[in-house]
Amino acid sequence: MDLYLTVIELIDTRSFTSMWFWIVLAVFWSTISHFVMGVPFDLVQRAQRLGGQTLEDVSTLARINATRLLYISGAAGLFLTGGAAAFLTMLAQLGFLYGIEFCQALFLLALPFTVVGFISQRTARRIMGGESEGERLVRRLKRHRLTVQMVGVVSIFITAFWGIFHAMSVTVLGG
Repeated sequence: MDLYLTVIELIDTRSFTSMWFWIVLAVFWSTISHFVMGVPFDLVQRAQRLGGQTLEDVSTLARINATRLLYISGAAGLFLTGGAAAFLTMLAQLGFLYGIEFCQALFLLALPFTVVGFISQRTARRIMGGESEGERLVRRLKRHRLTVQMVGVVSIFITAFWGIFHAMSVTVLGG
């Protein structure tokens, strides 16, 4: 019987009391902060240290990704912004107004991801505006990563706080 309960707890679909949600949250922020404008951060560090062809590769990757991001925002930015606003509003209402825990968890993942999207847009504009070469590009990518990490830290703190509050209210108050 203990094995059965362990398996049920392992595949639990609740969000804040499930270890799977916290694993997804950690992988989510780890991945987002590792790929800076589509460029792996270890490559950025290697480019700063070695220069030469590696720096040219970083510059090329950054320009490709910045151009791609700016093209998408230019072609469909208005629709993406409206769709994201509608989706976030729906999640917030379903999650916090109607108390659906899964929607609360999705909102706490999607809102900071949207903020990171806006930060990436700003960085792409700066890269295409003249910061696409050499040390200036490396500094810009490092600043971008630091900003994304700060958003991640605040997001994880708020999510953890809300998750603890939610788990305690379900346990102590009975729902």
